[in-house]
Amino acid sequence: MTLAIDIEDEAWDTLPGLSRLAEEAAAAALAGRGVNGAVTLLFTSDAEMQALNKQWRGKDKPTNVLSFPAAGGMPVPAGEDPPLGDIALAFQTVAREAAEQGKSLAHHTSHLIVHGVLHLLGYDHEEDGEAEEMENEERMILARLGIADPYTTP
Repeated sequence: MTLAIDIEDEAWDTLPGLSRLAEEAAAAALAGRGVNGAVTLLFTSDAEMQALNKQWRGKDKPTNVLSFPAAGGMPVPAGEDPPLGDIALAFQTVAREAAEQGKSLAHHTSHLIVHGVLHLLGYDHEEDGEAEEMENEERMILARLGIADPYTTP
């Protein structure tokens, strides 16, 4: 796996070890799947996320995480990992959710990175069955990282 990290909003600097946390979460989400690829993580602000959400989903509000799977069939230079896609996380929304849910910022960020990578792999949660499958995958991956079930109230 190749992971490119772009920290656009300096508020993310308040989370110590962000790059290591991101690498561990993304690697855990890909582990055992026989998938190798390049992922770009953008750590941004609510304002930028709102612009992305409006442009790509038609929703004029910030959200915690957005995933943009890479188009299939793209040529890949020799020796490089094929692109899996891009993931963006908004600091203010992620921090607010973590506080509201009684979770550490690090654990909530790890969960959202795992969630984003699963979207890049084709998982979705639009229907109940899909949501249950995706949430179960997230629980298993996060457990391997020592993170409690994110869908239970502490």
